[in-house]
Amino acid sequence: MPLLFVGIDPATEKDKSPTLWVDQEKKELVIQGWKPSPELKAECAAFELPGHAKGIPDDEAVVRIPARMVHMIREACDVIERADVR
Repeated sequence: MPLLFVGIDPATEKDKSPTLWVDQEKKELVIQGWKPSPELKAECAAFELPGHAKGIPDDEAVVRIPARMVHMIREACDVIERADVR
């Protein structure tokens, strides 16, 4: 998987590091973040959208990343858009 490193949260501790990459082959954002609290995970799992089952599928996860990384997410989105992914 050819990952392109976009950024790491500069304000986190040495052993904790929300990170953002772009998978250039699959044209996806890859995000490493903090695990949600049990309460947040339950709130996300209980959220209902028409046409979608409640809950978090086994092959998906909820992660938290700091708002100070928004500019990195924009950069990663720009990388994917430049690859002309539709």
